[in-house]
Amino acid sequence: MEKKILTEEPQVHENCELTNSKLGQYTEVGIFNFFENVTLDDYSYTGQFCFVQNAEIGKFSNIAAMVRIGPTDHPIDRPTLHHFTYRRELYGFESGQDVEFFKNRASIKTYIGHDTWIGHGAIIMPGVTIGNGAIVGSGAVVTKDVAPYTIVAGVPAKPIRKRFSEDIIFKLAQIKWWDWSYAKIKEDFNDFLLDIDSFILKNYEKR
Repeated sequence: MEKKILTEEPQVHENCELTNSKLGQYTEVGIFNFFENVTLDDYSYTGQFCFVQNAEIGKFSNIAAMVRIGPTDHPIDRPTLHHFTYRRELYGFESGQDVEFFKNRASIKTYIGHDTWIGHGAIIMPGVTIGNGAIVGSGAVVTKDVAPYTIVAGVPAKPIRKRFSEDIIFKLAQIKWWDWSYAKIKEDFNDFLLDIDSFILKNYEKR
């Protein structure tokens, strides 16, 4: 098997559909992905069979297979939930679509922070914010915001624990290593193999 090396040019695998979406450098989109109104920032990737809509995803985000982010809603206040009311032409009722309905639906953004891990088969509901460094367990359904560096799991997802102390979380937010250049990350690569206390000690004082 040929060795894969990512480059500044995004790598999009086969059978993907990307609409109104922007991919950063060193990004990778797995097979059979569907993106609509999505920003996938530098170094982030998705596994196979992901479905992402109306979302802004930060840098270094790790998104496993079969994840759903920002699943769109049906109109629950109308007499019917069915999409014949906003995809009228499909059924020959009248020309045009419900522009305001689609505009409103697209405005409800889901935000995934930097250096996050979204586990296999997780669902992140529209309008939710996942903080930097957070972990979403496999199969979780996230209906509320997740604080930075918090691990959540379950249906609906609930906090399990914080990854680090509040002091370390604060210092990581100040270091913002995810904004480092490629050259700096490469030069200081071994820093990322340190324990968290050593990483903080070395890099927080440098600022």
